[in-house]
Amino acid sequence: MPNETPIRVAVVGAAGRMGQEVLKALTPQEGFQIVAAVDRHEIGRPARELVGPNGPDLVIEDRLGPALDRSPADVIVDFSHHSVAPTHAETAAKRGASFVIGCTGLGNDDIAMLRGTCTEFKVSGMYVPNFAIGAVLMMKFAELAARWLPDAEIIELHHDRKEDAPSGTAMLTAEKIQAARTSAPRKLPKPFFKVEGARGGLAHEVPVHSIRLPGLLAHQEVIFGGPGETLTIRHDSLDRAGFMNGVRLAARQVRSLDGLVIGLDKILF
Repeated sequence: MPNETPIRVAVVGAAGRMGQEVLKALTPQEGFQIVAAVDRHEIGRPARELVGPNGPDLVIEDRLGPALDRSPADVIVDFSHHSVAPTHAETAAKRGASFVIGCTGLGNDDIAMLRGTCTEFKVSGMYVPNFAIGAVLMMKFAELAARWLPDAEIIELHHDRKEDAPSGTAMLTAEKIQAARTSAPRKLPKPFFKVEGARGGLAHEVPVHSIRLPGLLAHQEVIFGGPGETLTIRHDSLDRAGFMNGVRLAARQVRSLDGLVIGLDKILF
């Protein structure tokens, strides 16, 4: 149910595909008020030209700090780029705003910076590799399966514009599998590679294969193998609107958290 007092949100990366979906999803009917739309592209363009008449009556601007100084926010939702997301988080935190980051590709140093930002400015934040509820369930099911089937491989498939590989979802899934294993995966014979990289890359002792093709959006299979059986867990995102329930949930809950939280599962389970 919408809150009596709307949650004030600044959307960063607002002109991108995910940012545009956020502009459409965080409506007053859902309990939100979008107070700023920030992007390095489409500067000065009315948001409604990008997302339609139900979007916020704002223009795209290029600097987050001045936007927040003029229109304070409770939360920023950032789908810009991993190279600038930690800086955006610090800009928001200095002004007392929590942050929700959906930019994939953050490294360990970025995560450490986000933790430090939360500690220094006493705000809460979330880094969410995947906002799709089904994808979070897929990772949870994989975590459960890994207790009994330690041998697993991940195939992740994304659109051709995605820069990082493996995806943040695949990396997090591999981490969860490794943590949940009660026995080590089987030792494989020494490989003979006819093509370098044919067996994918190893993340947390889990082989991961990344596919990038036009026509795809975001998809992942986790395949477990045991004596005489296999188990396949797959999730498919078919439209970016499928991420928005998770975005709304994170934007509502982030201010009640303590420090930095990674993954939507922390507020789902």
